[in-house]
Amino acid sequence: MTMQRAEQRLLERFMWLSIAAAVATIAFKLAAAWVTGSVGFLSDAIESLINLVAAIVGLVALKVSAKPADQNHNFGHAKAEYFSSQVEGSMILLASVAIIYTAVQRLITPQPIEQAGIGLALSVIATALNLAVGLVLLRAGKKYRSATLDADGKHLLTDVWTTVGVIVGMALVAITGWEILDPLVALAVGANILFTGYTLLKQSFISLLSEALPEDERRAIKAYLDGFAAEHGVDFTDVRTAAFGRERLVNVVMQVPGSWSVESSHDLADLIEEGIDGALGGATTLVHVEPLGTSSHVGFNWI
Repeated sequence: MTMQRAEQRLLERFMWLSIAAAVATIAFKLAAAWVTGSVGFLSDAIESLINLVAAIVGLVALKVSAKPADQNHNFGHAKAEYFSSQVEGSMILLASVAIIYTAVQRLITPQPIEQAGIGLALSVIATALNLAVGLVLLRAGKKYRSATLDADGKHLLTDVWTTVGVIVGMALVAITGWEILDPLVALAVGANILFTGYTLLKQSFISLLSEALPEDERRAIKAYLDGFAAEHGVDFTDVRTAAFGRERLVNVVMQVPGSWSVESSHDLADLIEEGIDGALGGATTLVHVEPLGTSSHVGFNWI
């Protein structure tokens, strides 16, 4: 099994972990909502249902993104991960509308909260599970540069804070007897989920527009190219980068003395591709060769 295939299978296992966590938390939260009759717990369960849908979509996106390049997709399918973020963001927005609507109805027609202690205990278990899985997904998303794992991890941690808010609200209801706190907490949960959905959609759209690589990676490329230029007597006049799912794309214009042979220039281009790949821990680099002194437009301002 190649390293790339092994990594792909590992990422898919992380998504299966997220799916399992979502199923478990839905069960705990629905039980809490059923026992207590709380719209706050019900809204929290709805968000976990969205987590489950998003995790399934994320798993599908990971599988699609791993497909090799073909005649219709010359650069592969890596951007499929961004579509999972869009689906997740859209589902979160729909969930927020449902939660807010349910909370408003409960404000109009209040209902008493029953057996709050059992509901709180079930919700705490679900929160601990989401926190553990969310942190695991965030670390894996950063390590493997996966937009899908990163989005799902952030969503789970948002769910954690949502549940904490619901738990606090239910505890206050049990202590004070103010039943109006239940729908008010649900409204706050809905507003928080609405903002999360907007953030995910915004980031996925930006990524689809081929945003440049993060600053630390651009500086790593610059450091390598500066040293290469000083050693080999060449110049780099245009450097462009783009995140492409888990892939990194780098386009470099290298100017060499006009007397150099094509073979010599090609050998240096190969070295550059290998060097940038090593500097970033994986990248696809395209090197365009021009004679020194050629007028070339500037792509990215490093500083």
